Amino acid sequence: MTLPDAAAAFDGRAYLVTGAASGIGLACAQHLTANGAARLVLVDSDAEALARVDLGCTLDLLPGDVADEALWDEAAAVLTGIDGAVINAGVAGAGAIAALSFAAWRRILAVNLDGAFLTLRAAMRALDGRAGAIVAVASAAGIKAEPGVAAYGASKAGLIQLVKVAAKEGAAQRLRVNAIAPAGVETPVWDAVPMFAERAATIGREAAFAELAALATPLGRYAKPDEVAAQVGFLLSDAAALMTGTVLVSDGGYLL
Repeated sequence: MTLPDAAAAFDGRAYLVTGAASGIGLACAQHLTANGAARLVLVDSDAEALARVDLGCTLDLLPGDVADEALWDEAAAVLTGIDGAVINAGVAGAGAIAALSFAAWRRILAVNLDGAFLTLRAAMRALDGRAGAIVAVASAAGIKAEPGVAAYGASKAGLIQLVKVAAKEGAAQRLRVNAIAPAGVETPVWDAVPMFAERAATIGREAAFAELAALATPLGRYAKPDEVAAQVGFLLSDAAALMTGTVLVSDGGYLL
């Protein structure tokens, strides 16, 4: 058996990537480009950061909120011809259930689950019965319960189930839909977590990540965005041709 050439895994193909201006989304866009993608449709709510993305392929930039259905209605034409998608846009938040406001709950669910649904629906409509591959960035928080992350964990657990249903619905057309569930990843999403922000201000960002990882993961470190991007790339590639409806856990042993 000869495995597909990783360096040309996406030759001539086109992909949608959300949350593409930074972190995992940007790393995925860079990975796809480095491995042959010809066109990327990039979505992010940060229009200025999105405008600064510069990659070696044709780019269609769509600034906007993934939870806004109007964005996807307007994007339908530019999504024509895509071969797959990376559903990555997300927000974090923390708070005990009893203290959590409904507004805070809805903010996280709106982006992480409503936005993922709208992205997935748009991608499946654009594929229009063709084969392809979609990967959603879930989280180990959607599998393992921890205090203080009810909204985020529920949004990622819902996303995992959404992926499984989509995999069954897409199977007849050879559309593969998978999820990846990292634990800690060194991305800007942590900056919105007060505990991390306070610690980073005291000892520095890298030291704060190292401190958290030493406490949370048996391997003692968090992932870099490009490591997660390579794993997303594997799930999108023909090397994962028989994988659909799966959740690839990449957590440094967090779930053990």
